[in-house]
Amino acid sequence: MLEILYQDTAVVAINKPSGLLVHRSPIDKHETRFAIQLTRDQIGQHVFPVHRLDKPTSGVLLFALSSEVARQLTEQFTAKQVAKTYQAIVRGHIEDSGVIDYALQAQWDKMTDAKVDPDKPAQDAVTHYECLARTELPFPVGRYNSVRYSLVSLSPQTGRKHQLRRHMKHIFHPIVGDTSHGDGTQNRFLRDQFDLQRLMLHAGRLSLKHPVTGKPLDIEAPLSDDFKLMLEQLELVTAQAPSE
Repeated sequence: MLEILYQDTAVVAINKPSGLLVHRSPIDKHETRFAIQLTRDQIGQHVFPVHRLDKPTSGVLLFALSSEVARQLTEQFTAKQVAKTYQAIVRGHIEDSGVIDYALQAQWDKMTDAKVDPDKPAQDAVTHYECLARTELPFPVGRYNSVRYSLVSLSPQTGRKHQLRRHMKHIFHPIVGDTSHGDGTQNRFLRDQFDLQRLMLHAGRLSLKHPVTGKPLDIEAPLSDDFKLMLEQLELVTAQAPSE
């Protein structure tokens, strides 16, 4: 059973687990479980997707319960009227706060993005970040005698493909567990030492205007047990918070 974070006559929001696809994809033909179908079966009615989360990302996933509500919500996302906040564990000690303003080239896949122009100019992409905690552990990895990690809050102002993962790589603080844009040496160490099995990226909050009432709607998703366990193992729960 999926965790339902919010539900009324217009929308439903779930806490998507890491590893669950939002919908069918030719890239993962072997998958048989999808968030759309599982949510539909659980609440007993059709749901309409209005945004997406990558398969390895957990957190708030919102569905509309009618095509009209889906259209209205899609307009909010397109107009950048929806605020999204993520939590991530990244390599290294990141600065207290900052803005990543770095345009991203469109990423395309031969199977799913056949109509995407590979020569399309890079699109603007902006991410705000804030450090929540830092840690340093006495494990030698690579050429260093210790490992450093940070827990960060990420707020994307644009919605480019893999934006957060690519932006964190760009500033040399890749997200832990990222097999596409991360640090393979760190990932192997964390897998061997702490049984890391997932991308440490969680969509913790979605803030928007309710499509029917027009009132502010804030939906929050608690961290999963495996994410909280990793925080404990890396001592990020009680780690030194950044200076004011």
